[in-house]
Amino acid sequence: MNIEEINKKISNPSLEFKSLEGFEVICESLVYEIYDLYGRNTLLSMLYQIGKGPGEIIAKRIKEKYNKEKFEISEAIEVLSKELKDFYSIQIRDIEEHDDMLRLIIENRCFLREPIKNHEKLKFGKAFCRINKGYFEEAFRLLIGDKIKNIEINFLKNDEVNDTCVEEVNFYYNGI
Repeated sequence: MNIEEINKKISNPSLEFKSLEGFEVICESLVYEIYDLYGRNTLLSMLYQIGKGPGEIIAKRIKEKYNKEKFEISEAIEVLSKELKDFYSIQIRDIEEHDDMLRLIIENRCFLREPIKNHEKLKFGKAFCRINKGYFEEAFRLLIGDKIKNIEINFLKNDEVNDTCVEEVNFYYNGI
């Protein structure tokens, strides 16, 4: 066996790696292995918690950068969208104001969109998207504070024409 010959045949310069595709395969497998081993509720909870951690980090970073502890809802949306522009593209489709809540219908194109498109087991608005739900709900909660008692982000549909997910973002006002 000639080591030099073998290495020549199996050479794969790192410039030719498709790291993102490899990560997508691992993510798909991770989601379904956790589901198979521990069930749906554990999977959803784990993915939500995974998103919450970075949500805390970005909220802290924004508070430090803007030297501000509490933001109005509109400010939080603007600042968070600006800070995350490399990972998310968000547009507001509709706003509904009620006495007890504010409901936004948004178009969201996130960094998970391509991996989900490329893997048949992953679906828009399903388990893998819980990462974003945890991320944004936690970031908004920390940025807006006690002005809201709860925030919910829910997937409504996949918009293939605009290549986005349509979601509702509900801010429930605190009665204080």
